[in-house]
Amino acid sequence: MKKSQPLSKLVSPSHGDITTPKAPSKIARVLEHMLYDGSLIRFEAERLGDHCLHSTISSLANGYGLKFERQLERVPNHWGEPCTVTRYNLPDSERRRAVNVLLMLSKPLKQRQKVAA
Repeated sequence: MKKSQPLSKLVSPSHGDITTPKAPSKIARVLEHMLYDGSLIRFEAERLGDHCLHSTISSLANGYGLKFERQLERVPNHWGEPCTVTRYNLPDSERRRAVNVLLMLSKPLKQRQKVAA
């Protein structure tokens, strides 16, 4: 039995037959999770590929004007020892702006525009 070829080998991108979408950025993955799946702590964000959640939240807050709720929480770390982390939550009042930011982040860089206040 033949191995299946990757899609890029089967279809030439110059023909325009199939376009494979670019994977969402880390910041878009985190924002989408917070919009549709709830809050996050740093250990949960690892599953999304975010190794520095507080920096991503800072970028979303300072760069896009989103406001987050923060709550300290004690959880076991990777070795089972208790540690204090911050749980970030997107309040209901910020959901409309967050959807607009997520839509903007899903566009190619050339087409992005600043989100209106």
